[in-house]
Amino acid sequence: MLVENIEVVDGATLGKTVKRFTERHIQLPTFAQLANPASIPPQNLSFLAQLSKNTPDARNLWRVHWHNQLSEADSFASVPEHVVIPPAMSGVESPIAVVFGNRFPMIGAHKVLAAYACLVPRLVTGRFDPTRQRAIWPSTGNYARGGVAISRIMGCRGVAVLPENMSRERFAWLEHWVENQAEDIIRTPGSESNVKEIYDKCAELSESEENLIFNQFSEFPNHLAHYEVTGRSLERVYRCVAGEAAGVTEESGSVGALRLAAFVSASGSAGTLGAGDYLKEHHGSKIVAVEALECPTMLYNGFGEHNIQGIGDKHIPLIHNVMNTDVVVGISDAATDGLFMACGTEAGKTRLRSLGVPEAVISSLRHFGFSSWCNLLAAIKTAKQLKLGADDLLITVATDGSELYESERPRLTQARYGGRYGDADTQQAIDQHLLGATTEHTQVLDEVGRERIFNLGYFTWVEQQGVSVEDFVARKQPDFWQELHAMSPALDEAIVEFNARAGF
Repeated sequence: MLVENIEVVDGATLGKTVKRFTERHIQLPTFAQLANPASIPPQNLSFLAQLSKNTPDARNLWRVHWHNQLSEADSFASVPEHVVIPPAMSGVESPIAVVFGNRFPMIGAHKVLAAYACLVPRLVTGRFDPTRQRAIWPSTGNYARGGVAISRIMGCRGVAVLPENMSRERFAWLEHWVENQAEDIIRTPGSESNVKEIYDKCAELSESEENLIFNQFSEFPNHLAHYEVTGRSLERVYRCVAGEAAGVTEESGSVGALRLAAFVSASGSAGTLGAGDYLKEHHGSKIVAVEALECPTMLYNGFGEHNIQGIGDKHIPLIHNVMNTDVVVGISDAATDGLFMACGTEAGKTRLRSLGVPEAVISSLRHFGFSSWCNLLAAIKTAKQLKLGADDLLITVATDGSELYESERPRLTQARYGGRYGDADTQQAIDQHLLGATTEHTQVLDEVGRERIFNLGYFTWVEQQGVSVEDFVARKQPDFWQELHAMSPALDEAIVEFNARAGF
């Protein structure tokens, strides 16, 4: 069975876990609390003013959500912090809301939510023993860091498995957080596109009972957390933006004429796309999956290498609800590299000002990493492809910020610009990749298109990873995903019961 039931399978292991959490004063938030931090009891948050969100402290579990503020505030934002990209910058009439992921604690990226979601069900059901087992976190970067962070603050040992050519900032962070650098950071061959090599290493590690693999590409709690937590959080952003556009408040219950036309997200593990399931169910929005043009698996059954760090590729994640996906967009890493370089310069900012882009929007671009630019460009292409207008809102996420990639600037200067990067390169990047974005490499899916992408997953999950054909095919039906989404209350009840046993 692909999705594990929320029931205790090993009482002795659960007892050891409860004892450890009692001793270390670790209390677990529910999905409902992370979806709506206003529901967290005030006494659980009284320490915020004295605790940095980047500290390895279990109390930072209460910050694993979208409502943190950029500053070290002692309260949460009522609406997740975001920026609305105006037509002057996007070249389309439709507003595009980009929600910032670098407000998340410890790793400055939203993957820490996925890591929490994947570990917690195993803890509260006795499927993972934090006193003797290692949690293995395979990823192309942020999920591995999130897993190490969550493991450390929850009293267990985490191991990151990621490609050796990812950004230096990722490895520097891991070196500071892991227990044993030599053993707990495993570098696999290649870069962003080499997911198969990660799987191979995990297969080797899984031969030991001391290791438990938390594969974000096949862990359905990853999808569930984004459906329940990210979906509701982005809905709050939509209501805020729509209310501001109509001159009404969220409390009025009206969102005016602005409709939520599309949710856009790079595929990666496909966890974040789970938020699209929620938004489509409640607002009828299209779900847009994005990939690197240099490795166009969904678009063209293709392969290759690219530098849009954090989105993964060359396969279809098991947790991707492909049959609910509406549009696929390919974005070139030449565009994401170019805009990352350009908008980090004064010349780039000056060019944006000349277009009439507000200063607040320009300032916010420092919160855009490579995949953030990828998502924004895909939203622009989607607006053009679907011929969306001023009353159509698109929403996406800035997975992480530019602070994770500063070491890439000198490398890109050499690799893309022959060692010299100047104002002409800046203007060309903005004019060509931002203002000149086209509908090329954009496909609106029909049933045949969905079937084609769905079937690609067979080769990874059935032939390579041992998933049964019956379980694989079951994911084609809406009932499978509806039953998964209905598990959230049961998981929250198990968390509450676990906390009670631990003395909370």
